[in-house]
Amino acid sequence: MPSLRRLLPFAFLLLAVPVHATPPATTPALEQLGFDPAVLVADGRELLLRAPDRTIDGLFQAVHAAASSPGEAAALCGLFDGGGARGVADMNAAAQGLAPESRERFALAVAEVLVEATRNPPQPFDADEARQALQRAGATAAILHEDFLPGLQDDAGDGRCRSFGMLLDAVAERPLGERAAVTRLLLHEGLSRAAVALR
Repeated sequence: MPSLRRLLPFAFLLLAVPVHATPPATTPALEQLGFDPAVLVADGRELLLRAPDRTIDGLFQAVHAAASSPGEAAALCGLFDGGGARGVADMNAAAQGLAPESRERFALAVAEVLVEATRNPPQPFDADEARQALQRAGATAAILHEDFLPGLQDDAGDGRCRSFGMLLDAVAERPLGERAAVTRLLLHEGLSRAAVALR
């Protein structure tokens, strides 16, 4: 299995080209790198369930760092709040709105998720426990920011993105296992559905 340093150029390739419904023409090269081509067209939920907590936390840390910039937060809000699949193509779309440094960090985090998804069977995931972890983080955010809960109901999107950033700040203070669980939950269900637990 290749190291992440060797995968950096490949990570940018993943985030620069669309993912199709069938394995790309470069499948032999991908196989040489140690990737199962089926992983590249897998539903994002499958990738997230196979990657271990520390790898999911790497993705969380990349998202959290980027979301601290108002100009980049909007790109990530769509990834967590939009409906539909959240696979490599969706991460690609989010990455295009990030500054170069954030895009590199995000690309490496995505690459590591892909690598670990090929190495591991599905990991334990309890959605109810994840919602409880989300509630704990949400309670912290609500205590610290009076506009947190109203922002979640903002249809315009700006308030919701600000609340998303507040939530990520609170999640960042939770233990690794909870950070990974909340990240999986938000990417499984989107902020709109998962946030029901906060109201």
